[in-house]
Amino acid sequence: MAEENGETFSEEQELIVIHKKERKELQAKIQTLKKSISKGDKKKKREITEEIVRLEADLDKKQDEELAHLKLTQLSIDRVTRVDTDDSELDNKQTDNEISYNEVNRPANRISKAQKRRDKKENAERERNQRIIEQEALNIHGKRNVETQAILNILIQRNLRMHEIPSDGHCLYNAVAHQLKLIGDTPVLGFSDLRKKTAIYLRENSDNFLPFIDNPESDDLLSPEQYQKYCDKVSETNAWGGAIELQVLSCVLKCPIEVIQASGAPYIVGAEYESSRKLVLTYHRHMYQLGAHYNSVTKQISNSEES
Repeated sequence: MAEENGETFSEEQELIVIHKKERKELQAKIQTLKKSISKGDKKKKREITEEIVRLEADLDKKQDEELAHLKLTQLSIDRVTRVDTDDSELDNKQTDNEISYNEVNRPANRISKAQKRRDKKENAERERNQRIIEQEALNIHGKRNVETQAILNILIQRNLRMHEIPSDGHCLYNAVAHQLKLIGDTPVLGFSDLRKKTAIYLRENSDNFLPFIDNPESDDLLSPEQYQKYCDKVSETNAWGGAIELQVLSCVLKCPIEVIQASGAPYIVGAEYESSRKLVLTYHRHMYQLGAHYNSVTKQISNSEES
């Protein structure tokens, strides 16, 4: 419990206040980002739009998880408290009656229209959060959990385990970088190095890839200028990497990349490379709201190795 201006707030109300402040701060940041866009700069506008979507999704996920954690904590406490309350209910009956009498006879405070609107909004937000919590609790058989469990089962059979990669737009490149580190590849390459190498290869081999990249604004092929902007985006932003970039990375590194997914056999990109090293990734269609995601893998650790 916390107090402000003599008023006591519950943990949930405190969290809602914090969440409102975070959303207000995010809106201010979004406005600043929008103002940074020069008139007619479509590239900058697309990048800022993607950044705003990511920031809003990250905040939604963070706040939902915090509220869900609080609800679960409160549920555990309520269960313990309920047992103690049942034991002492008869002893407290008289006191409860006295409190009820005082509350009935206390003069009612007049609630302003503005306060009513705020209360209505808070109740609506509380109900929304409750629905989210209930949905998460019932989502054991949802697409995300079913897919993840299927991939974990495949990994177990191969004595592998999943290595989580952050969902920051760089997941493909970070997953590949992690695999390279595991096999002791030198020099050590980070996601930024891999992005730059991918962009260079795309520029040098435009005839091989231009026909397979969709134009987001029309059904036409990308123009040479648009293709160069696409390459710039690969190199300089957190643009998500897909099948094209996966193929390019295989060519750049001259090694096969195996991708494990929930259904169907794993597919291998760059199978033509006869290499002693092979990178292994997992592909998730339903892991995050923003779309598909790549993770890396490591060897399963046995009990004897842990000890």
